Amino acid sequence: MDIDPPLQVCYNALMKDEVEGKSGRVEDEVEETYEDLPVIDLGLLKMGNLEREKCKKEIVEAARNWGFFQVMNHGVPERALKALLYEQKKVFYHPFAHKSLGNFLNLGGTYRWGNPLALSPSQISWSEAFHIAVLDVSSLEEHVTLRSTMETVAKKFGSIAESIAEILGQSLGIKWSYFKERCEKGKSSLRLNRYPPCPFASKVYGLIPHTDSDYLTILYQAHTSGLQLMRDGTWFPVKPNPQYLLVNIGDLLQVVSNDVFKSIKHRVVASEEERFSFAYFYCPSEDVMIESCMKPSIYKQFSYKEYRQQIEKDVEKTGNKVGLSRFFLHHMLDFNLLNE
Repeated sequence: MDIDPPLQVCYNALMKDEVEGKSGRVEDEVEETYEDLPVIDLGLLKMGNLEREKCKKEIVEAARNWGFFQVMNHGVPERALKALLYEQKKVFYHPFAHKSLGNFLNLGGTYRWGNPLALSPSQISWSEAFHIAVLDVSSLEEHVTLRSTMETVAKKFGSIAESIAEILGQSLGIKWSYFKERCEKGKSSLRLNRYPPCPFASKVYGLIPHTDSDYLTILYQAHTSGLQLMRDGTWFPVKPNPQYLLVNIGDLLQVVSNDVFKSIKHRVVASEEERFSFAYFYCPSEDVMIESCMKPSIYKQFSYKEYRQQIEKDVEKTGNKVGLSRFFLHHMLDFNLLNE
């Protein structure tokens, strides 16, 4: 189809450079049954003090023990979620030659596909995406319905992320406005994802294994499965539920919490079936300093801009994100011994 990016061309080119018998992604052990992620009823936050405290406790426990959890009664109208799925399909179904132009949607550099820096087939992401800063959504002047739908979803998802971050922060002894002050005019963004049908799904990923480089991510994945998360060294599929939103801890919150909350590695497997999803990334301004709220700190202090730049350098050099290990302090081992 002319709507699909030239993923197979890239795959074929990289295959030529692979040693016979070592092409494609590594087959990991995958649990065949769906892992039952915690489901948090956010409706309890609007009830009495007992119910609110129960909900907050469940959120903190899920973040500590899983790093991923689901939320129901989240307040995002089903019609808004379905509307954004419909609108993003219309955008993705433009011809590749059109949507890959720099001025498509009047927002330069928002369209991404595959992995242009991939060094092997295992580093290809069989997917395409529009990654749009929340502050730029209002610039979609020629796409009125898409703009209004994205604005609605971004506002709702942002409110959920802020509320959950506030609850997690208070459990760490952080003031309630900590995340709001850093993210109100920050780099939060929406990412619209499409995973085209893949003729050799066992050879590549839909989205390569990674952690998210933000405080929190809110994801909607509708009906089609594909998302997997790493738990105790094994990959588990996450069963889609159109009534739920998925929440996961990002790298920045792992640093702030000094590893109380962990940013969990996850991936999307390629499939012969087309798949759509969209995500909200809760991020600070570039000049915000990221640091642990507890001492001794496991990580050195760094700015959000510095973190993003380091990731870009690592991906360009190795094809993969290195992430937080770049910012460990040398006394981490001593810290771990003190806490055993």
